[in-house]
Amino acid sequence: MPKRSSTTGPLVAVLVYDGLTTFEFGCAYEVFGLRRDDMGPDWYRFATVAAEPGPVRGRGGITVHPDGGLDLMLEAHTLVLPGWCGPGVKASVPLLEALRRAHARGVRIVSICGGTFVLAQAGLLTGRRVTTHWMHLDRLAQEHPDIEVDPHTLYADDGDILTSAGSAAGLDLCLHIVRKDFGARAANSVARRLVIAPHRDGGQSQFVQRPLVPPSGRQVSALLDTIRGRLGEAWPVERMAQEARVSVRSVQRHIRDATGLPPGEWLQSERLAHARDLLEETRLSIETVAAMAGFGTATNFRQHFRAAVGLPPAAYRIRFHAGIAS
Repeated sequence: MPKRSSTTGPLVAVLVYDGLTTFEFGCAYEVFGLRRDDMGPDWYRFATVAAEPGPVRGRGGITVHPDGGLDLMLEAHTLVLPGWCGPGVKASVPLLEALRRAHARGVRIVSICGGTFVLAQAGLLTGRRVTTHWMHLDRLAQEHPDIEVDPHTLYADDGDILTSAGSAAGLDLCLHIVRKDFGARAANSVARRLVIAPHRDGGQSQFVQRPLVPPSGRQVSALLDTIRGRLGEAWPVERMAQEARVSVRSVQRHIRDATGLPPGEWLQSERLAHARDLLEETRLSIETVAAMAGFGTATNFRQHFRAAVGLPPAAYRIRFHAGIAS
C-alpha cells in the first residue's frame, strides 16, 4: 500500500524497475509527488509500484523501495511509466498483463519518453496517436504500423493514454495533466516552483540536430514572439514575411522548422492556447476573448474552439475556470 499521505486526491502510481531512468522518474515525482500545501487537501497522492518485490536499482546508483506491487496499479487514477530500459528491451509478461488490466479498469496511463514502447508491447496503442523521443520515432512506426506516430509534438493526449517525447518533454506532459485535473492556475503555480514555462511552444522537431540557424531564422524567432504579443491582429503569411524581412517562402520554411507546423496552423494553435488562458483566468466575455485571441467574431471563435477542444467556450470555462465565476 502507498505511504500514508496528508492529501486525499487522485492516486498517481509510478512504475519503478531495475535500470530506472532517474530523470524521467524525477519529472513525475517533482510534479505529482512533492508536498504542496498551497494546493489544498485534494492534491495528488503518490506511490511507486514495481513488477518484482524488493528494492530496484536506478541509473546513477540510486535505490528505490517501491510502495507496492503491480496490484497497486489497479487502485491508481493515473499510472506513469517513466522511460524504459531501451526501445528493444522486452517488458515482463506480468507487467504487460498488469498494464492491460489497469487500462481495462479505467486507469489513465502516461508514458514519458521510451515508456511508449512498453505500452506498444502491451497492445494498448493500436489506432492511437502517440509520440516518443525523436531518435526512436522511426523504429516505433516500423515495429508498430498500427499506431499513429506523431513526429512533431512534445506530447500526445489521446484521452486515457498520454505519451511524451524526450525526457524533458515529460515535464510538459505532467504539467498538461495538472492543467486538465486542477486548471491553469495550479499548473502555472507548479511551473513557477519548477522555474519552467507552463507551456512550451513548438514540437520536438525543433530539437533534432540541424545546422545553425541563419540570420533570417533568428529574425523569424523574434517574429514568433511579436505575433504572440499581438494575436488579436491579422497575420497573413505575407505580413509575417514582411515583419521578419524575409521572403514568404523563407518565413514558411523557418516557422515550420522552429515549430513543426506551417504558419497558419501554428498561429491557430497560439490563438487557441491564448483563448484557453483567457477563459480559465478572466471574466472577459466570449466576444472579448474572441477578439483578443484573433478569432474576430464570437461565432467564428465558437466554431474553431469547439472543433479543436471538443467543448464550446462557455462549457470549457465552467469546467476549467480557476475559481472565477463566468
